[in-house]
Amino acid sequence: MTDHYDELEIREPAERERSLVKAVAAQVAHAKTHAPAYEQLLKDVDPADIDSAEAIAKLPLTRKSALLELQRENLPLGGFCTVSGPDLAYLFASPGPIYEPGSKRADFWRFARALFAAGFRPGNIIHNCFSYHLTPAGAMIDSGAHALGCTVIPAGVGQTELQVQTIHDLQPDGYVGTPSFLKIILEKAAELGTDVSSLKKALVSGEALPPTLRSIFGEQGIACRQCYATADLGVIAYESEAEEGLIIDEGIYLEIVRPGTGEPLADGEVGEVVVTSLNPDYPLIRFATGDLSAILSGPSPCGRSNRRIKGWMGRADQTAKVRGMFIHPQQIAQIIKRHDQINRARLVIDWIDQRDEMVLQCEVEEPSEETAHAVTESIRNVCKVRGSVEFVVIGTLPNDGKVIDDIRNYDQA
Repeated sequence: MTDHYDELEIREPAERERSLVKAVAAQVAHAKTHAPAYEQLLKDVDPADIDSAEAIAKLPLTRKSALLELQRENLPLGGFCTVSGPDLAYLFASPGPIYEPGSKRADFWRFARALFAAGFRPGNIIHNCFSYHLTPAGAMIDSGAHALGCTVIPAGVGQTELQVQTIHDLQPDGYVGTPSFLKIILEKAAELGTDVSSLKKALVSGEALPPTLRSIFGEQGIACRQCYATADLGVIAYESEAEEGLIIDEGIYLEIVRPGTGEPLADGEVGEVVVTSLNPDYPLIRFATGDLSAILSGPSPCGRSNRRIKGWMGRADQTAKVRGMFIHPQQIAQIIKRHDQINRARLVIDWIDQRDEMVLQCEVEEPSEETAHAVTESIRNVCKVRGSVEFVVIGTLPNDGKVIDDIRNYDQA
C-alpha cells in the first residue's frame, strides 16, 4: 500500500510550480470562454501572458461579496459556473444566502486526498457527521469518500443516541465531521456504556482542533487529522501523519497576500489566503477567502513535497467603524504605499475618554517629525478621520496578519 494518494504529492517543487502556472493559464482561458462572469472580469487578460507566479499575482481578486452581488443579478450562480442542465448535480444554499454548485465530476471538492492522508483506505466505512441540510459539507465528504472507494454512513448532525447506536451496530472505521461533535458522541457513548471503539481515525474540519482535544481522541484510540476547506473551493489544505502544518492540495494554486490587497507576501508572513481553483466546472480565479494563514518553511516530514500553511489563523476582514466612518484594510495599505519609509503598519483603535481614538503604529528605520506629519495627513486624507502616528522599531509589530486592531472596550469607566 502506497504512503501517498498519487504521484502528484511527491513531485519536485520546481516541476509542480511550472505545472501549476500552466494550469492557471489554462483555467483563465477556460473561464473566459465558458463562465460569463469571468468573460467580463478578465476581459483585459490574455491567458498567454500568464507564465509565472508574478503574472498570476497581477490577476484581479474575486471576493465572496462579488459572488453574492452577481448572483443576485444572475441567479443562481452569477455566471461563475461552467456547467448546467444534466451536468449540474447540486445547488447548495449557504448562509448569506450564497449558492454553490456541485457537478457530476468525481471528487468535485477533492476530499479523497485529505481522507487518504487521514488514514482512510478503500473498503473503509466512514461515519459522516457533516450536515446534509442545504449546505454542501455532507456531500463534499460523500464525493471524496466514494472516489476513494469507501462506504458512507450519512449520519449528519444531532440525534446523538442514534449516532452512538449506529456506530456500535455498523462498526465504521472512522469519523468525519467537526471535532466538537466527535467529542459529544464519545461522551454520549461513555454515558450509555456503548462500545464505539471501531472508530480508529477521524478527519475533522469546520472548527479549530486544540491539542487538548486531539489528545482526548488519541487516548480513546482515534488518530485525528484536520483539513481546511470551504464550500466554494473544497479542500484547500490537509494534515498528514506528520501533524506539522497543513499541506496545500494539489488541485489548487494558493497565494498568501497582504490583507486589503492582492500583493503576495514572503513565506512566513501572515496574510490572506487567496486560491485559484483548477476545477473546470467552477473555475474561481484568485478567490480571496478572507481567512488568514502563512506559508511554513521546508517540506513536510511525511514526504509530500507541496508547500504547507500553518492552518486557519483568523479572518482578514478587519473593517472597523470609527466616528461614523468605516475604515478598511485597503486604506491602511494605501497609506503604507504613500510612504516608502514605512516597513509595516497597524492601525490600533481604542475607546479613550468616551471617544474613539486611532493610532497608526509604523515600523520605520529613521523616525522624524516630517514623516510623522506626512503620515498623519495621509490618515486624514485616506480614512477621512483624524488619527495619530506612533513610530516603533522595525520587527516590533506582531506577525499575525492584523492591519486593523480594534481594542475598544466600552465597559471601561
